[in-house]
Amino acid sequence: MYDIPYFKAGHPEEVLSYMKAHPFALFCGVDSNRKPVVTQIPVLFEHRDEKLFLQGHFMKKQDHTNAFMQHPDALVVFTGAHTYISASWYENKQTASTWNYQSVQASGVIHFQDASFLLNLITRLTENFEAPGSPSLVQKMDPAYVQQMMQAIVAFEMEVISVRHVFKLSQNRDEKSRENIISRLSEQGGDSIEVARAMEGGNKINP
Repeated sequence: MYDIPYFKAGHPEEVLSYMKAHPFALFCGVDSNRKPVVTQIPVLFEHRDEKLFLQGHFMKKQDHTNAFMQHPDALVVFTGAHTYISASWYENKQTASTWNYQSVQASGVIHFQDASFLLNLITRLTENFEAPGSPSLVQKMDPAYVQQMMQAIVAFEMEVISVRHVFKLSQNRDEKSRENIISRLSEQGGDSIEVARAMEGGNKINP
């Protein structure tokens, strides 16, 4: 990870909030031949005994599922909007352009769970991501269909052992340059606007 002291959140709670705002996480591990495996899935967060746990499910008979069953250590990446930052927006234009983004890496050990845990998990997943009263809530589905679906997936829980992050939002630029970057990004669409908003609400400028 690109780990520079001034590209950090102002408070640890900001890091957790970012993770929860971007729950479609990238799980990285290795298979039996030590080759990398990666997959993206939505996760739920649970706080228990002052510890943070990630919960989710994988489809069975997939390379990443088989890999984590053999080597349960995982690195989980949470990331979102990112955008190019042109040096032409700086007061000093004779310097390198760059990229602004936010990213969090959580590491831990995956523990696979039983059918009871899985049913509770998929119920809470739909409650979390579906609109209230949605006909697609698990509790409103045909139980036979739910049981059939569950045969193809397996639930897991991962205690988060360590968290690292980088919130690279031009904190190393002078105030006028930073204001100009925000203005230029705000004129664009998509990710650029989200990064501009993060810069506006982010860390104070570092010297």
